[in-house]
Amino acid sequence: MLTHESPVLVTGGAGFIGSHFVLDWFSTVGTPLVNLDKLTYAGNLRNLLPVADLPGYHFVRGDIRDRELIDRLMNEFSPRAIVHLAAESHVDRSLVGPGEFLDTNIHGTFVLLEAARAYLDKLDSDDRAKFRFLHVSTDEVFGSLKPGDAPFEETFAFRPNSPYAASKAASDLLVRAWGKSYGFPAVVTNCSNNYGPLQFPEKLLPLILNRAIHGEPLPIYGDGLQVRDWLYVGDHAAALRVALEKGVPGQTYNIGGWNEQANLDTVQMLCALLDEFLPNSPHRPHAQLMKFVTDRPGHDRRYAINATKAERELGWRPKETFASGLRKTVRWYLDNQAWVQEVTSGAYREWMETNYGAR
Repeated sequence: MLTHESPVLVTGGAGFIGSHFVLDWFSTVGTPLVNLDKLTYAGNLRNLLPVADLPGYHFVRGDIRDRELIDRLMNEFSPRAIVHLAAESHVDRSLVGPGEFLDTNIHGTFVLLEAARAYLDKLDSDDRAKFRFLHVSTDEVFGSLKPGDAPFEETFAFRPNSPYAASKAASDLLVRAWGKSYGFPAVVTNCSNNYGPLQFPEKLLPLILNRAIHGEPLPIYGDGLQVRDWLYVGDHAAALRVALEKGVPGQTYNIGGWNEQANLDTVQMLCALLDEFLPNSPHRPHAQLMKFVTDRPGHDRRYAINATKAERELGWRPKETFASGLRKTVRWYLDNQAWVQEVTSGAYREWMETNYGAR
């Protein structure tokens, strides 16, 4: 019988958003959780050291495309919910190697849905009614907005412009189809750009931070006026927890930070914080390191999330402003340079040298 003490199965729980969800879960809910993660370059068990020895935490290394493994975990742990975070997520990587994104994000989601559906078929009606599948997605499925356009709402059509966005849109549609075709109890969330501690340094903020600290050029795509809606990762983790508890099967909820910023302004704010925190740096002012580079293909001009539905129906609101969240983020990276050095070696360094120039 499924109860509140039955575990939650999280896929991708060693990644950026996933690790914050796991940490938030044990600091607020505290019931058992199983973390399934393949530990690709972006997965890091060091992120989860605070919970690694807790009796309710179980880590399993594995791939969501492995149906035999998923079936075994469902039978062994009898989860009351699945929180599906595992995905290839970096747009630049999807442009040079889209196949892995399609395989993991689309086929992997299909395997997980089918394993969960087979598991549900074995449950009685009461337990089936308790089960939830939370599918975590992105605002990039909606494409790009023009200045003055209304922010993305849950009812907007999908218009993905990158292989990554297309793969996530496809996975969202699979989840929707399983709900409509099989009565599968899925909830979908689409979030805006996440930032905060523990983010792998290929994404904009940690990439710029890492390079600025070392006095390296700060690549700014195109004119730098692309607008992003920034969401502090701790706020996102809390939103996912609430969506799992209160979200209605068949519904989609946009999770955004109400923080639209042009990339150029974001980098300038970050540089100003580094100037403040590192008064003796030989690279001050850090903004002098900015270098405009050729824009990437299909670069969306503007993202903006309307999170009104999540606020109204889930009772969630972000706590951090962009200014407060960015200050926390910069301070964390400066205080945790050992973590940065550990994750910026090997395959990451090779990728950076190929795509952004050698250090």
